Amino acid sequence: MATLSFIGLGVMGAPIARHLAAAGHRLTVYNRTAAKAEAWVAAHGGRSAPTPAAAAEGADAVFACVGNDDDLADVTLGPDGAFAAMMPGALFVDHTTVSADIARCLADEGASRRLLVVDAPVSGGQAGAENGKLSIMCGGTDEAMAAAAPLMAAYALRIVHVGGAGAGQQTKMVNQIAIAGVLAGLSEALRFAQASDLDVDKVFEAVSGGAAQSWQMVNRWPTMARDEFDFGFAIDWMRKDLGLALDEARANGALLPVAALVDQFYAEVQKMGGGRQDTSALIRRLPK
Repeated sequence: MATLSFIGLGVMGAPIARHLAAAGHRLTVYNRTAAKAEAWVAAHGGRSAPTPAAAAEGADAVFACVGNDDDLADVTLGPDGAFAAMMPGALFVDHTTVSADIARCLADEGASRRLLVVDAPVSGGQAGAENGKLSIMCGGTDEAMAAAAPLMAAYALRIVHVGGAGAGQQTKMVNQIAIAGVLAGLSEALRFAQASDLDVDKVFEAVSGGAAQSWQMVNRWPTMARDEFDFGFAIDWMRKDLGLALDEARANGALLPVAALVDQFYAEVQKMGGGRQDTSALIRRLPK
C-alpha cells in the first residue's frame, strides 16, 4: 500500500483514481470543483483536500489528470501547487495530454527538487479508464519509470517507456495524428458505401477482416452508420491535441498536411454544434 494523491477527477481521472483505491492504496484527492472530490470520496473512500499542495503533502506519489498546459502548471507550480509540498524522492505522474515543452519543464523542476517525474498520457478513452485497460506512453528517467510502472499497472493494459522527458507527450501526438487520418478515410468510405446503396452492415463484414481493419472501423463504423456520436472522445479535445501536434511539428520540422486538413474539418463540425460529440462525428461534414 502506498500513500497517493490524485489531482483532477474528470472523466478519465475519476476512474483511474478508483482503480488505485481498489488496489489498496490510500488516496487523497483534489478537484477544482470540490463537490466532485467529495462525491468521489463518498463512493470510494480516502479523503479530499482543499488544494493540490494539501493533497500532495506526505504522498509517496502524486498523479494528475487535468485539462491543459495552464491547468497543469497551476496544480504543480502555482501558489498552492503540489511540487512545493512533495517530499524529496516522491513520484509525480501526469496523465494529462499537454505539450512536450511543459513535460520537460516539469521534469527539470522536479529534478531540482529531487522528485521523480513521468509524463504519461493515455490512450483508450473513458471506456479504457473505466475498465482499467489504458495504454500509457511514458517519458522520464529509468528510475522514475521503475517507481511508476507498478502503480500504473492497476489501470493499464499496456505501459511503454518511450524515452526521456516529453517523449510520452510526443508519442500521444503520434497517436492522435494517426487517428485523425484513419477517421477521415473511414468517414469517406462509409459515405461512399451509402451513396452506392450498399448494405453497410454487409460492407463492414466484408472489409473489417482485411487490410482496411482498424480499431476505429471495428468500434465506430456501426455507430457512424446510425448517426450516433454522443459518447467517446470529444472533438473539442481532439482539436486541442491536434493543435499540440501541429505546434510540435513546427518546432521539429515534421510535415503534417493530413493532420492539419482534418483539424480544419473538425473545426467545421464544431461550427455545426458537434464539439462535444465523439471524434467519429467527423462524418457529419459529408452529406449523405
